[in-house]
Amino acid sequence: MGQVLSRYMVDDVEESRAALQRCPPGHSDRSVCLHHLADALHIRFLQQDFLCDLDEAIELYRAALLLCPPGHFLRFLGLRSLADSFLFKFQHQGILSNLDEAIELYQAVLLLSPHALDTDSRNGVPCPTLIRPLSSIGAALLLCPPYHSDRSMSLNNLAISLQVRFTQRGALPDLDQAIKLHRAVLLLRPPGHSNRSASLNNLGVALQDKFRHQAVLSDLDEAIELHCAALLLRPPALQIDSSSGASHLISMKPLSSIGLHYFSVPPSCQLALQTDSCSGAVPSDLDEAIELYRAALLPLSPLVILNDPRLSITLLQALKTYSCSGASHLTLMRPLSSIGLHYPLCPPGHSDRSACLHNLATSLRERFEHYGILSDLDEATELHRAALLLCPTGHSRRAMSLTNLAKCLRCSFKQRGVLSDLDEAIELHRGALLLCPPNHSNRSTSLSDFAVSLLDRFEQRGVPSDLDETFGLYSQLSHIYHAASRSDLSAAKSWTTSAEKLKHGSALDAYQTALKFLDQHVALLASSSRHFHLIREATSSLSADAFSCGVRHKLVEQGRAVFWTQLARFRTPIDELAISSDDGAVLAEEFKRLSFRLRNVFDQSTEDQSSQIRQLTMQWDDVISRIRMLPDFSRFLLPPLFSDIQKAAEDGPVIIVNASHYSCDALIILHAQDPVHVPLDITRAEVSELSFEFQFLTEQFGSSDHHLQLVSILRKLWDHVVDPVVQSLRESKVQPGSRIWWCPTAEFTLLPLHAAGPYEKKKDNLSHIYISSYTLTLATLIRARQQVSQDASPQHFVAIGQAHPDGGKELRCVAPELVVVAQHVAPVVSFTSLADSHATVQGALDALSRNQWLHLACHGMPNRQQAFESFFAMRDGPLMIKDIIRSDWQNPEFAFLSACHTTVGDEMSPDESIHLAAAMQFSGFRSVIGSMWSVDDEVARQMVSAFYGNLVDDSGRLDCTRAAVALHKAVKSLRKKIPLEQQIVFIHIGV
Repeated sequence: MGQVLSRYMVDDVEESRAALQRCPPGHSDRSVCLHHLADALHIRFLQQDFLCDLDEAIELYRAALLLCPPGHFLRFLGLRSLADSFLFKFQHQGILSNLDEAIELYQAVLLLSPHALDTDSRNGVPCPTLIRPLSSIGAALLLCPPYHSDRSMSLNNLAISLQVRFTQRGALPDLDQAIKLHRAVLLLRPPGHSNRSASLNNLGVALQDKFRHQAVLSDLDEAIELHCAALLLRPPALQIDSSSGASHLISMKPLSSIGLHYFSVPPSCQLALQTDSCSGAVPSDLDEAIELYRAALLPLSPLVILNDPRLSITLLQALKTYSCSGASHLTLMRPLSSIGLHYPLCPPGHSDRSACLHNLATSLRERFEHYGILSDLDEATELHRAALLLCPTGHSRRAMSLTNLAKCLRCSFKQRGVLSDLDEAIELHRGALLLCPPNHSNRSTSLSDFAVSLLDRFEQRGVPSDLDETFGLYSQLSHIYHAASRSDLSAAKSWTTSAEKLKHGSALDAYQTALKFLDQHVALLASSSRHFHLIREATSSLSADAFSCGVRHKLVEQGRAVFWTQLARFRTPIDELAISSDDGAVLAEEFKRLSFRLRNVFDQSTEDQSSQIRQLTMQWDDVISRIRMLPDFSRFLLPPLFSDIQKAAEDGPVIIVNASHYSCDALIILHAQDPVHVPLDITRAEVSELSFEFQFLTEQFGSSDHHLQLVSILRKLWDHVVDPVVQSLRESKVQPGSRIWWCPTAEFTLLPLHAAGPYEKKKDNLSHIYISSYTLTLATLIRARQQVSQDASPQHFVAIGQAHPDGGKELRCVAPELVVVAQHVAPVVSFTSLADSHATVQGALDALSRNQWLHLACHGMPNRQQAFESFFAMRDGPLMIKDIIRSDWQNPEFAFLSACHTTVGDEMSPDESIHLAAAMQFSGFRSVIGSMWSVDDEVARQMVSAFYGNLVDDSGRLDCTRAAVALHKAVKSLRKKIPLEQQIVFIHIGV
C-alpha cells in the first residue's frame, strides 16, 4: 500500500505543480491551484516525512489565502489546512511558536463559523458560506450549526492543539479549555456517529493529563471508562462507509491509549494506589495495559483494498496521527467511490507502529520499576531499538526514540553495571541533543538527560573530560532566554543537585538559573489560588537549598514566598513613580491599567484567554522596560540587590533562619555592616522532627497542662538555633532591648523562635534580651517601611467582632473585648464598631475600605490542606484569604487579629506562608499581630486591654511602629497571670 500511495503522491504533486504553471498571477483559478499543490505537498510530507514539503505547503497556503478575501469559498479550508500544517511542523521541530500559530489559526477557523457547505460546480470543492466574525469561541460554539461536520472537526483540532501546548507549558487553563472543547465535540458525535470513538479517546487523554497534575482519581476513572467505551466502538475490522458520499476513517487508537492511561500515576499517589485497590489503579492494571499494547501491534486481515488513490489531506492525516494528539475527525474533501477497507492496528509497515512500540516499551519499563523483573527491562530495550529503526534520520520522532532507548540502557547499566550499556546511552543522548537545537522546547530535558549519564560514567571511570562535559552541558541552561517551562525548571534543579553532590563550582550559577526559571514559570502560571499547588510543586526546597549555597554570596531573597512575590508584581505601589515626572505619571497609569487587566484575566478560567494573556503580558513587559529607563527606577520589580536588602535592617537586624538538605544556617542582616553567617548545629531532619513535635503539641493546648513538653521544645530551639544567633548579635554590638526581626524559612516558619530560651533561674530567655518581630520576606519588610504614614491625615479605626458566626461556636468575650478597644482608642482616633448582625463578609470588606486601623475579634479557621480556603468566621459565612487579597484598600496601617491560628499556613509548603496574617500584610497592612495556635477567649481580652494600654500615648495619634513594643510590654505584664502557651501565642509581623 505504501508504494502505491507514494507513486500517486509524486504524480499528484507534479500534476498540481503543472496546473499552477498554467494559472499565472491574476488568473481566476490561481488560488485553487495554489491550494491543491499545497494539499499534495502536505500529503507527501505526511507519508514521507520531508520537512521541505511541509514548508513549501505552508508558503503556498499563505499565498492562496492572500487571494481569498473574506467570503471566498477557499478561505475556510485554507485557514484550517494552514493550522494543520503548523501543528505538524511543531510536532516535527518542537518550536512552540508554531503551536501558538496553529492555535490562533484554529480559533480563526471557528470565528468564521461556516454554517453551510455548498459545492463549487467548477471543481467539486466544498464552499463554505461565511457569516459575521465572532468575539469569542463561546459565541462561535453557539452560532456554528450543531450538525455541521466542520464544527466538530475544528473544535477537535483546537482542543488537541491546546492540549499539546499544555504539555509543553503546563498552563492549566489550556487543559481546562481543551477538556471543555472535547466535551463539546462529543456532544456533536452521538451514539452511532462514525467518529464518536475518536472523541471518547481524545477526552480520555485530556482527563488523564488533568489527573497527572491534580491527582483527582475521578478524572482517571472517567478516562479509563472513556477509553473502554471507545474500544468497544472499534471492531477488529474497520469499514469505511461511502454510501452517503461523505466517507470517514476511524483511527485504531484506543488500544494504545488505554494502555497509556491504566497505570500512569504521579509519585505522590503511588502509596495510596498500592494500599487501596478500590482507588481506581492497581498493579494488575499495568499487566492489562501491556496486553492491550501487544494487541495493538498484531497484524490483521484481510488485505487493504483501495479503489481511489487520490486521497485527501484529511484522510492521510489519519495515516499519520501521533499518539500525543489522539485521533482526529476525518472528513474527505473529495468523495471516494465504492471503497472497501479493512484497516489493521499497527502491523509492520504501519506509520504509527513506532509509536505503538514505544507505548508497549514504556509500560514494560514501568512494570520493571514496579516488580523489578529484568526480562521486562530487556524487552523494553529491544522494543525501543525496533522503534528507533522505524525513525530514520529526518523522522519527526527520532529524537524521542533516541532518548527512550538511552534511558532504558542507562537503567540496564544501573542494574547490571555493564559499562558498554552506559557508553551507548551517552552516544544516543548525544545524537538526541543534536536534534534539539537552541530554543527547541525539549532542549533542556535533553541537556539534563545527557549530563546525568555522563556523570554516571565519571563516577565509574573518573575521567575528568566526562565531568567537564557534564557541567558544560548544564551551563547551557543559563543561556535559555524564552519563558521557562516545567521541564526547564526540572533540568535546572538537576544541575543544582549534581553540583551540590560533587561540590562543583557551578552550584551558585545553577541555583541562580533555577530561581530565574522558577520566577518565569510561576509568572506564566499566574498568581491565583488555583495555581498554588503547581507553585508548591515548582518551589519544593529550591529556595532553602539556594540559601544554603549562597549565604556567603549574598543570594538570600529570591525564590522565597513565591506566591506573594508574584502576586505583588501586579499590586506594586507606584506612587513614587507617578510623582517623579510627567513620563512617570503616564507610565504609572499605564502600568496600573495593565496590571488590573492581567489580574482579572488570570482570575478567570471560563474562557480561552491564552492569546489575550500573551498580548497583555507583552504590553506589561514593554511598560516595565520603559519604566526601568527612567532615573532611579532601573530596578523596578526586579529582585532587590543586597545593598537594597540591607534597608530592611534600618531599625534593627533581620535574622534569616534556613533549613536545607545540605546545611542549616542563620544569616544576620545588619544595616551598616557585612552580614554575619551563623552555622547552626542542627540538621533539616531534626528541624522537621522538632516542628512536627511542636505542631502536635499545639493541637492539645487547652485540654491539659503541657508546660513541661513546651519548655523542652523551647530549650531545644534555644540551644541549637537562637542562642548562637544571640551570641553573634552581642558580638555585633546589638544592644539589649533592641528590636530584631526573624525571617524563618522552611520548617522554621512553624516554630516559636521568639519564645526560645533556657527557662532556668538566673538565665535570660530571648524575650528578656530582645524584642522580636517577624517578616515573611526581606522585600515585604522593605515595602512596609517605604509606606510612610501621612501624619496630617485623619486616622480611622474599625473594631469588628463576631461572637455568633454562621454555624460556629459562640465567643463570650468578643463584646467585652470591643468595649476595651473602644475605651483605649476612641479618644484619639475616629472609631467605628461593627458587631453581630452587622459583622458580615461584605460589611467587613466595606469597613476595611474606609479604615486604616483594624481590630478583628472572631473565629480564625485555618485550612492546612487548602490554605486559600482559610477564613475569618463572619455572621453570614467565611471571609476567606482569596477575598482579602482581591481587595484594594487605601493606606492600611495596622491589624490586630484576635482570632485563632491566624499565622498557620499550608502544611505541605510552610515556606510560602499562605495564612490569614500574611494575607493582611500583602493587602497593605504595615504591621499585623496574629496568633500561632488557639487563643483562649478570656486571655485574648486581657491581652488586648494590656496591648492598647501600651500602644496609645499622649501624642494624640496612633503609630503602628510601636505595636511590637506594646505587645512585648503586654506579655510581660501578664506573665504571672496566664499560662506560658498563651503568653507566647501572639506574634508581631511587619514594621
